[in-house]
Amino acid sequence: MRRPRLVSSVVSFVCVTFLASPPSVEGADSTTSTVAVVAGFGTRTSLKVSGEILQFAVSDPDAPAVTVIEFSAGARTQAGAEVMLTVERLPGPDCPEAAAVTFRGEGPGTVAGTLGAAGPIPVARWIGSGLRTGRLTFLLRAGAGTYSLPIRFVLSAP
Repeated sequence: MRRPRLVSSVVSFVCVTFLASPPSVEGADSTTSTVAVVAGFGTRTSLKVSGEILQFAVSDPDAPAVTVIEFSAGARTQAGAEVMLTVERLPGPDCPEAAAVTFRGEGPGTVAGTLGAAGPIPVARWIGSGLRTGRLTFLLRAGAGTYSLPIRFVLSAP
């Protein structure tokens, strides 16, 4: 009498193990073998922002003009890895580089700071995978007028 082949598997994110017993005849010795497979999962990010140009209308030079950008940032990364959202001020004809643009964040991991001409600066940080949403409020103090400032957001994870 023949017994059917028995296959048992254990699956996790890191290791897959197969135990197999070959078809055998009743009373024969059985053989067991183990195969370990390591699978690596690459980092993946997704970012949606409500705008890439900050539009400011300054009517009172003593009060800052305000504009808001909302974001949705998703990342799949290694456990315990840092995920970072940065923003960079790009050159624009309508907003003088000397104009101070500050921001504050609303939502988990967001921070406050000042946009400078020196390159990208962090606006939010998280640990591990997941979907995060938030809002960044930008403030400009300048003379009366209308200003446009292009910006670039980058979401990164190791």
